[in-house]
Amino acid sequence: MPNRDPVETERRIGVATRYWVEPGTTAAEIAAEALSRALENAGLAASELRRVIFVSSTGGDMLIPGTAHFVCERLGLDDTCDAFDLNNSCAGFLTALDTAARAVATGYGPVGVVAGEIFSRYLPVDKPRPYLVMGDAAAAAVVGPGRAGEGLLASWLRSAAELRLQVTMNHPGRTGVAPHLQFDASYDTLTNQAVEALLKSSRAVVAEAGIELRDVEWILPHQPNGRMLEIILDKMGFPLERTISVVEEIGSVGSASIPVSLDRLMRSGKVRPGDRILMTAVGAGTGYGALLFRAGT
Repeated sequence: MPNRDPVETERRIGVATRYWVEPGTTAAEIAAEALSRALENAGLAASELRRVIFVSSTGGDMLIPGTAHFVCERLGLDDTCDAFDLNNSCAGFLTALDTAARAVATGYGPVGVVAGEIFSRYLPVDKPRPYLVMGDAAAAAVVGPGRAGEGLLASWLRSAAELRLQVTMNHPGRTGVAPHLQFDASYDTLTNQAVEALLKSSRAVVAEAGIELRDVEWILPHQPNGRMLEIILDKMGFPLERTISVVEEIGSVGSASIPVSLDRLMRSGKVRPGDRILMTAVGAGTGYGALLFRAGT
């Protein structure tokens, strides 16, 4: 890796720190801990879950069986709930949240949704773009019947072709080499396409809800790096005070980015009953979209 001035690097990528798990730590471990905390906050026992959805951009701990089953094992769950993995790259949490909300709406809940990302397994030191920004993280949500006035107002999710093979991680069974995260598009190309996708999905989801973008109280966009977050907020006309910035502290953490910021927002005490929270993400594939949630009493 070429020598880089740390101050200039931090300024350019908007990431000051990020965290990697200890070698040997599994995704199931960090996911189970996050989901356990979410259950405690919800006042529920793990045995009350009807479904566990494990979300990851990097495939969890093994191809077969799904990591969700090992999350269940660590929570002491046996023959009490459904469990499966979901991978939609950085948009995965939104996809899982949509899936969970639809399950609950048909009486199949509560559902535990947990994103567990261990990017540090796949970051060659000679690839500075991913190496300098990607971090490890886990965050969870428990989805159940809403309180008065609470619920998902609209969901808008899509798959587009623009960047379908521009952010990749190879499958060892196909290539015969160790997987690693690879950015094949330029920074400007990725930024422009990502911002356009986030704008499009955000405008579409608020239109489905019958409101304007300016009516939304909070926005939680996926945060690939600090500079991109600034561009997203500027394009949408949102001040920094109407979001929760996490990327400078924890780096780019894939599908865990939005649930980490959602957790911090809900714990901040700033959300009032009736506030609308816009969550929007874009990931490799290109999977992108937005969900609009209203807080209850």
